[in-house]
Amino acid sequence: MSSIVSMDSEGQILRLTVKTERLDAASARPFKQEVEAAWPSGTSQVRIDLGAVQFVDSSGIGAILGIYKKLPTGGVVLLNVRPQVRTVIELLRLHRIFEIQ
Repeated sequence: MSSIVSMDSEGQILRLTVKTERLDAASARPFKQEVEAAWPSGTSQVRIDLGAVQFVDSSGIGAILGIYKKLPTGGVVLLNVRPQVRTVIELLRLHRIFEIQ
């Protein structure tokens, strides 16, 4: 099975690039497992590139929230968020806790 996410870290910043078009029930579990397996100690910020993601459901949101819960407040930055994904994030009012760039 191919990887759902690519990762690299620099200091305390972990950069994730989601490589699937759908962050949903089928992909959320492998996403969480891959991130957990490669999580560097001392991580204080995670920058998640969602440029490839065209659809997100509650499982995908849950996976991102799981990352948020492991970090200090303000530790998640979402990058390259497509309009349809941004709409879901804003409907759930998660733009208040995630920085969106």
